[in-house]
Amino acid sequence: MTEVATARRSRITPEREAELYAAVLDLLREVGYDALTMDAVAARTRSSKATLYRQWGGKADLVVRAIKHTKPDHGEGIDTGSLRGDLHALIRLDDDCTIEQNSALMRGVAMAMHNNADLRRAFRAQLVEPELSGFHQVIQRAVDRGEVRGDCPALEFLLHMMVGGFATRALLDDQPPTQAFLTSYIDAVVLPALGIPATS
Repeated sequence: MTEVATARRSRITPEREAELYAAVLDLLREVGYDALTMDAVAARTRSSKATLYRQWGGKADLVVRAIKHTKPDHGEGIDTGSLRGDLHALIRLDDDCTIEQNSALMRGVAMAMHNNADLRRAFRAQLVEPELSGFHQVIQRAVDRGEVRGDCPALEFLLHMMVGGFATRALLDDQPPTQAFLTSYIDAVVLPALGIPATS
């Protein structure tokens, strides 16, 4: 199935694909997931709806792939020699403007996922599982270095903690998450939960 989808998408140049994804995200910010239609995407990108369905199968897959296109590969190539350094490096992958945009976008998509099984499935397969894989690599290196006990009960909640800091900043403080906030959150909450002094 993945090979078929990849073969289909290969007919579109990387530049055209990036243009399509940017248009999808613009529409998503403007109208939200529920009101976004393939007709609107086709009109905005001067594409045929048939082409969009042929390449991506449907709205859920197209939207999630558009979001994934803008996200760096978390954990890929990051190895600073300490868990604190790795987590800080992950935060620095996006600047404050991008973090704010992604935060607003993810809030809207998260609401839509409650009522849309296709979107939940696509989101988990294309974003959550790769994210978990990247975090597992970061954590395993920390365990191998002896920074974190392998049986530390907080390990399985690392991604929950990271997402929590990202997602609740706007809800509780009415401010977007920033690199400075997330870095402080890691030092004050995440590292101590894992038994690591923030200054390590």
